[in-house]
Amino acid sequence: MRGKQTVRGMFQSMAVICAFAGVIYLFVPHDENADPLQPVDYRVELVTAQRAAPYPVLAPEGLPEDWRPTSVSYSRQNDDSWHLGYLTPEREYVAVEQSTAPAGKYIVKVSHEARDTGEVQQVAGRPWQRWEGPKYDALVLREDGVTTVVTGTASFERLGEMAAALKAKQG
Repeated sequence: MRGKQTVRGMFQSMAVICAFAGVIYLFVPHDENADPLQPVDYRVELVTAQRAAPYPVLAPEGLPEDWRPTSVSYSRQNDDSWHLGYLTPEREYVAVEQSTAPAGKYIVKVSHEARDTGEVQQVAGRPWQRWEGPKYDALVLREDGVTTVVTGTASFERLGEMAAALKAKQG
């Protein structure tokens, strides 16, 4: 008899909990049309990277407002790695990656296994190498002591837009 009361009590408790959750759901305002992805403000991290990095930190200037920053980081201990992620107006991902790490391994890592196509894309008068991969494509610029990779799921046209918007920053 004791086992039947325990099972019955459990079902009664579950019914009360579900009813309570339903009432809360009905009365708590929620907007199904709201975009759950909020842009990040990366100004503090940019200033930190500008002061700490041994190279001019690149960040976009003049991108339209429908390009939204979504992630940012700088790690001095991790080969002075700068990361700035964006979503394009089409909700494709584009990231700016810079580091003093050895270029070969670094490019493959941040581009998720992309490979050099041997092609060059001129962006703002500078030659960027095109890399293609199973997940991300990339534009790569190797300069003295720093490798810059503009990578993501976006088209090469959009990657080029980001690369063209990048301006050198150094603290």
